[in-house]
Amino acid sequence: MARAAQLGGLTVPVAWHRARLAERRPQTATARSLVFTVPGWPGHLPGQHVDVRLTADDGYQAVRSYSLAAPADGDRIELGVQAVADGEVSPYLADDLPVGAEVEMRGPLGNWFVWRPEQTEPALLVAGGSGVVPLAAMIRAHRTAGSATAFHLLYSVRTPEDVCYRDVLDAHDPHLDARLLYTRQAPPGAARAPGRITPADLEKPAARLEPDSAVYVCGPTGFVERAADLLVDLGRDPATIRTERFG
Repeated sequence: MARAAQLGGLTVPVAWHRARLAERRPQTATARSLVFTVPGWPGHLPGQHVDVRLTADDGYQAVRSYSLAAPADGDRIELGVQAVADGEVSPYLADDLPVGAEVEMRGPLGNWFVWRPEQTEPALLVAGGSGVVPLAAMIRAHRTAGSATAFHLLYSVRTPEDVCYRDVLDAHDPHLDARLLYTRQAPPGAARAPGRITPADLEKPAARLEPDSAVYVCGPTGFVERAADLLVDLGRDPATIRTERFG
């Protein structure tokens, strides 16, 4: 069944588009940013995602969802793809889909896990692994809009080599407070020992929020559930915690 979107109270089917791969950028040893041109793309909000459909010569089809990694830019969109070992689709997209080749794409999808420039409250972004992709789109959109709203990012990764979108995180931005949490191996001199996200990691950034501030948590299911539970334990209203999970 085709997905549908709400527009002015009406249910509108989300159409499939032809998308041509224009560029592939490495992020880590296994993660890539894929830039596509999509004629007729309607635009999207940071935090939304798309469905990608591949069709084999024998007619077999596979559909997977991927987050948009950058704000809307005409008919160009950027996806973040983490190649999963023994995966059916992600390794092909990450490394084997030829530049210039086409896939089918449906979207944008999701209207809850989004950030809008008119939001004036400080926001907390919590990412686990490749869950940073839609949050990178929010950070880029926040920067492009010239928003002075404070953004606080906690990004949990296994090792320094697993960090995606370093260019986004390292850019001079007085309104972004980004902190990396390592779970397996921290760089020399790191103030925090490797380990899972803890209440102490969340306490200070959560204290800088307003009661109505949005919190965005994205990553593997176990990470998202743990981070959301810790935030509630710290007194955050569950209604302000928006989650996106995979796996």
